[in-house]
Amino acid sequence: MAGIPRWLLAQAGQAVTIEPYEGSGAYGDVFGPPVTVRAVVDASRRLVRNEAGAEVVSETTLYAPLSTVAPAGSRVTLADGTRSTVITAKRRDGRRLPVPSHLEVVLT
Repeated sequence: MAGIPRWLLAQAGQAVTIEPYEGSGAYGDVFGPPVTVRAVVDASRRLVRNEAGAEVVSETTLYAPLSTVAPAGSRVTLADGTRSTVITAKRRDGRRLPVPSHLEVVLT
């Protein structure tokens, strides 16, 4: 299946702005230009593991199109103005299976 159905993003999705983390420079963290995408937002708290394996609390999970770029450390601004940081981003690629492929973005 191609991805998250358009009707679902149109009805349940929200516009979120992602500033992709690109690394750190002489003056601190470096972010790419902000990109706005529609994503389904699940605002529920859960315990997750970050890329280093430590347990951290996630406040929100985004389900975005698979083409979305949001590496760990990226800044995300939700539709209500809440700013968060990406803990992890997992590609959920269904390939030929009849499931929607998407990027699961776990936020602080």
